Amino acid sequence: MAAPVSPSLSAAQLETLAALGEERTAAVGDVLFRVGDTTYPFIAILEGEVTIVDAAGNEIVRDGASGFVGELNLLSGQTVLVTALVTQPLRYIAVKRDALRAVLFEDASLSDLVLATFIARREALQTVEGVGLEIVGPRSSEATMQLLDFVRANRLPFTWHETDPPDGAEPPLVRLPGGGELQHPSRGEVLRAVGIGRELAPREEVDLLVVGGGPAGLAAAVYGASEGLDTLVVESTALGGQAGSSRRIENYLGFPAGISGTELTSRAVSQAHKFGARPATPYRAIALEPGDLLHVIRLEEGHEIAARAVVLATGASYRRLPLDDLSDYEGSSVFYAAGPPEARLCGAARVAVVGGGNSAGQAAVWLARGGALVTLLHRRADLAETMSDYLLRELERYGVAVRDRSEIAALHGTDGLLEAVTLKSGERLPFSFLFFFLGAQPCTEWLGDTEARDADGFILTGSAAGADNLLETSVPGIFAAGDVRSGSTKRCATAVGEGSMAVQFVHRHLAAAKARVG
Repeated sequence: MAAPVSPSLSAAQLETLAALGEERTAAVGDVLFRVGDTTYPFIAILEGEVTIVDAAGNEIVRDGASGFVGELNLLSGQTVLVTALVTQPLRYIAVKRDALRAVLFEDASLSDLVLATFIARREALQTVEGVGLEIVGPRSSEATMQLLDFVRANRLPFTWHETDPPDGAEPPLVRLPGGGELQHPSRGEVLRAVGIGRELAPREEVDLLVVGGGPAGLAAAVYGASEGLDTLVVESTALGGQAGSSRRIENYLGFPAGISGTELTSRAVSQAHKFGARPATPYRAIALEPGDLLHVIRLEEGHEIAARAVVLATGASYRRLPLDDLSDYEGSSVFYAAGPPEARLCGAARVAVVGGGNSAGQAAVWLARGGALVTLLHRRADLAETMSDYLLRELERYGVAVRDRSEIAALHGTDGLLEAVTLKSGERLPFSFLFFFLGAQPCTEWLGDTEARDADGFILTGSAAGADNLLETSVPGIFAAGDVRSGSTKRCATAVGEGSMAVQFVHRHLAAAKARVG
């Protein structure tokens, strides 16, 4: 597993944890928790050793004195993915989940150490065969490929068996950690089977509904809940949005070494929980019914949410090239995000990253650092028109080849495995993998004609929508923030700022509505 997965706690940090938890002992051979469990304490080791093994008993990593045991599921409540086995007589401090959460909000140094380690461990588990979900289904099954995309987006470790399920069952078949299986499940069934996701009531009524769980939506949730609003967040895929899948955000204020999308998302979700916001996923909004005092959002699953104010933060979806047979390669040779599983898959292969924006540059650098032979293809004459200077320097530093005025016309390969591409110029280039970063289109089609939008479908706000407030839409009490808003800069930091600012306008709207009624 990749470092840092076994850091050391300082004497002061051990003392802090000792005041919160209970000192215990365990003998060699004792199991502290096992695959499939639903809860376990944070374990700070004073003496002895704990070995982490997979479901088959294969060793993953060992933790000794001053180390600690746990990963992201300790905070999320997700089903346990590994087994902790005592391999030397153990004396340790056990801290319950709620107590750990509380101290992580108060102790910055401990929080930084624990969260960074938990995230690194989750990323490492994604590279270990036999950990997490087992998904059985052929590449020809659209439902299987959609589920694979979904579990990747939610950073769930999994193993894919590219075969038909046994006994003629409809794919995909999902085997759960610790036992049990689901046949052709919905995305929500999978998440709730592993302990993630809130089950909504048929009708909910809240002060603030945030539609979309990317940086803008999570920021609105944190500020809304922290300022006393009953806040609900609904997200159709994975909390964090596109930013959540970014390997590293280099230009986010306050993080000179950069911050991964996973870490940013994990911290934001933890903050939202701290203040009482309720993230719920996967729930897809399908209709908006504006009202005088309450706006109603209808969800695909039959639920409805009535809210006194709404923040639309649905972001935008990846653009796809109009190429024949593109879907045949998606998930096997064509990807729309570059994370640890994809980097491991590429190895030293020839890889093309398609796009001219910062996300394309970040992906190209990340893949090149992992050993891939990367070429960046873009259609403009000068990459400097669309990409930040620091990324242009990084491309050169890591030997990424840049091809100007290069657009793909056709894909070539067999059985879903890419072998080459043909450019519109007629040139044929050998590539085993493609990564597309071509911009995005707003997720606004579900709004119908309820909101004023620009020619590209992005939501108009402020004076452009006939509203007094900068982020208010054409419907009073409904606001837009982040990438879905017309004129937004499509930057993570800006999205966070807009989500935070939207809550200020929500308060003004609620106060005015209360004055009218009163």
